Amino acid sequence: MIAFLFPGQGSQYPGMGQQLVENFPLARQVFEEASDAVDFDMAKLCFSGSEDDLRLTANTQPAILTTSIAVLRVIEQETGLVPGCAAGHSLGEFSALVAVGALKFADAVKTVRQRGTFMQEAVPVGVGAMAAIMGVEPESLEQICQQAAAGEIVAPANFNSPGQIVIAGHASAVERAIDLAKAQGAKRAMLLPVSAPFHSALMKPAAERLADVLAPLEIGTFSCPVVGNVEASSYSKPSRVKELLVKQVCSAVRWNESVLTMNASGVTRYIEIGPGRVLCGLVKRIVKGSDTAQVDSVDTLNKLNV
Repeated sequence: MIAFLFPGQGSQYPGMGQQLVENFPLARQVFEEASDAVDFDMAKLCFSGSEDDLRLTANTQPAILTTSIAVLRVIEQETGLVPGCAAGHSLGEFSALVAVGALKFADAVKTVRQRGTFMQEAVPVGVGAMAAIMGVEPESLEQICQQAAAGEIVAPANFNSPGQIVIAGHASAVERAIDLAKAQGAKRAMLLPVSAPFHSALMKPAAERLADVLAPLEIGTFSCPVVGNVEASSYSKPSRVKELLVKQVCSAVRWNESVLTMNASGVTRYIEIGPGRVLCGLVKRIVKGSDTAQVDSVDTLNKLNV
């Protein structure tokens, strides 16, 4: 069974999607539809925007989603590959839901544009932070965070792979957790260059605003299940989509468990669709010897074994 995987924030780069748009009318249509949905030139942002422009959360989220779906449409047209399940890392879960037919693309692009704005506005710049902690067991890190909180908020935000966990919360509490983790033998503990403490309780105002945006959207029938970040289990009921997307804003991304869930359900091949190779790297650490591929250009498309 094949799993289609979709990247989240941090995978963006200037020029993403351009080669496919120049070679496939279907990819160009996706970018045009995105531009109409958000009322700005998505191709210009992705192809010639600066790294700083692309790093703004309200830009990053629709840009990655658009590139991912453009790649997906070309894969569908050129290869006929059909997934048995889909999953995405954080923002990527929206791409996965578009891929399986649960969300309309235009709705998803508009929603993640707002989601990015809400997440940025939830916490003033400098108040929150995120840090990557390597080489500390999840249980130990939970205790470190509890100890470091001291009346503030800090907790695991991404369980990415064995030995790699990201924490998020108030900047001062995150700093204290870094010091404690180092004192307890962490291989590495470092602040991440992000603009807000994503997937932490500090994102509650963003979750509430996202719920209002999702409320009127129509949810379609799933062509295959999606393995969600919040529960690390597969779901395919349209009635669960909005609830899980709202919970996801403040909940940890359980990527490590999600990949194990896919592996246990019979997935033997993982194809990362969209910019970057982050998820392929994580999958290889979680499931040793796994068959992975990544597509975001004509070259990588041509290397894809059908």
